[in-house]
Amino acid sequence: MAGTTNAFEMAQRQFDHVAELLKLDPQVREILRWPLREFSFRIPVKMDDGTIRMFQGFRVQHNDARGPNKGGIRFHPAETIDTVRALATWMTWKCAVVDIPLGGGKGGVIVDPATLSTGEKERLVRGWVDIMVRNVGPRQDVPAPDVGTTGQMMGWMMDEYSKLKGEYTPGFITGKPLGGGGSEGRTEATGFGVIYTVREAMKHLKLDPKKCSAAIQGFGNVAQYAAIGFIEILGGKVVCVSCWDRIDKTSYTFYKADGIDPRYLMSITDQYGTIDKEKAKAAGYKIEDGGEWIKKDVDVLIPAALEGQINADTAPLIRPSVKLIAEGANGPTTPEADTIIQSRGIFQVPDFLCNAGGVTVSYFEAVQNDMNFYWTKEEVHDKLDTKMTQAFGAVLDMSLKEKVNMRDAAYMVAIARVVKAMELRGWI
Repeated sequence: MAGTTNAFEMAQRQFDHVAELLKLDPQVREILRWPLREFSFRIPVKMDDGTIRMFQGFRVQHNDARGPNKGGIRFHPAETIDTVRALATWMTWKCAVVDIPLGGGKGGVIVDPATLSTGEKERLVRGWVDIMVRNVGPRQDVPAPDVGTTGQMMGWMMDEYSKLKGEYTPGFITGKPLGGGGSEGRTEATGFGVIYTVREAMKHLKLDPKKCSAAIQGFGNVAQYAAIGFIEILGGKVVCVSCWDRIDKTSYTFYKADGIDPRYLMSITDQYGTIDKEKAKAAGYKIEDGGEWIKKDVDVLIPAALEGQINADTAPLIRPSVKLIAEGANGPTTPEADTIIQSRGIFQVPDFLCNAGGVTVSYFEAVQNDMNFYWTKEEVHDKLDTKMTQAFGAVLDMSLKEKVNMRDAAYMVAIARVVKAMELRGWI
């Protein structure tokens, strides 16, 4: 996790700011500032050497006024309850801003998945389901993959849940593999969703994407497909990506002035997002310090790693050429950095709008599970494009109407929808 930034305090500060703008009733504000339910538990796992190891797990359900809670499960050695609270809160706003009938949830386990064997990972995720089975499900709370978890792990979790319930229940979890209840288009959904919002922002800013370049932080799933989309959908150039090296325990930026080839880099990246430095060097990439991505002379910055990466220390390093920041990660920009960015007139696509493509296609996956009828990849991409474009338009309209920045406008749209649902259900 990033430095000393407390993600939940940041999420609450962002909410409090917009609550003031909206003049929200203090009682309503208190409901929305905190999750409705939190679970903290220990998962016993039999390791390959026969020993029993205990893992700390979490699940936070922020608000389900608009529908079942929805959100991923992260496996990270520095996971905390406050990070999970923040991400669950942001999921509520994310689902609301793209207008899908779900609430916000998030889960986590304190573990470095790279240290576990395949069998140990399977036993750990099945153990997570064994403990949470009464409090999750298609009409309660629908998990999904996130940092450190995979589609295969979702498949194991769905199998465990189905066994415990005594019926095939694919809609319990999303992000499953194709052939196991998964949806076409889910793998690239978050990254492509980022690019659909970048495209709409460029239209607003009157930028020609074919003449624009981007620097991307990260090289996990979101960053990979954002890079592919920026090049293949928009026709632009990506000059760098960065990644965490699990061997060296540090991050690196992979830079190529004439543009990177994300598909090649994916071919030399392990399952945890670590790029092979020697093979990259041989292909002409310059290997730089992990923080160099933010200093590039580009038009677009796409932070697509962990939270708090653009902060009071790093925001001043952003070059004058940058016109657009598209937040592929959750909470990548601190409030202090927001102030700096806004003073410079840089247009931002806020995280819970920008990266909502993943949860949108997760919703599509659950719909297909319910119907037991599945769409083609083209249908999924088209529906995602429509949803993201409509959501961007609603936020931009609010921004222009209320004369506020895009983050505040996105919160205004999302909070108003959640409050309306709470009113309709008689909660307030």
